[in-house]
Amino acid sequence: MTYPRAFSHIGLSVPNLEAAVTFYHEVMGWYIVMEPSEVLEERETAIGQMCIDVFGEGWKTFKIAHMVTSDGIGIELFEFAKSEKPENNFEYWKSGVFHFSIQDPDIEGMVNKIVEAGGKQRMPIREYYPNEKPYRMCYVEDPFGIIFEVYSHSYEVTYSKGAY
Repeated sequence: MTYPRAFSHIGLSVPNLEAAVTFYHEVMGWYIVMEPSEVLEERETAIGQMCIDVFGEGWKTFKIAHMVTSDGIGIELFEFAKSEKPENNFEYWKSGVFHFSIQDPDIEGMVNKIVEAGGKQRMPIREYYPNEKPYRMCYVEDPFGIIFEVYSHSYEVTYSKGAY
């Protein structure tokens, strides 16, 4: 039997690691489990060798920090030396991850905090099931160009029948 796997973590690439850690800690309340540190391109340590396996050769160094959400989902933040913030980081028609989502029952308050901290509100807050359920959502962008959603209710309750 196939059973659902738990989501462990997601890796986000940002142009300024310290600013991203501050944003996600202060705005989202995520815990810092590993302060920003530097990883060097070398083969003497397990992390150095693993990163060569993943990124290939020539990256020299990068910075990394680990954070965690209230429900135990890990967030790895990476800053590479030649980091670039794309003009348009919302190419949803291309394969790959184009957003993640967080949950906050005070969706207006969370969206306001994101905007006040340098992020963007990409759409009005909308009801998912108008006149049926009080579930709402909004696409936003952090100050580093990463797109995500804010949901008022949990994923499984939002999409299940008869959950409200």
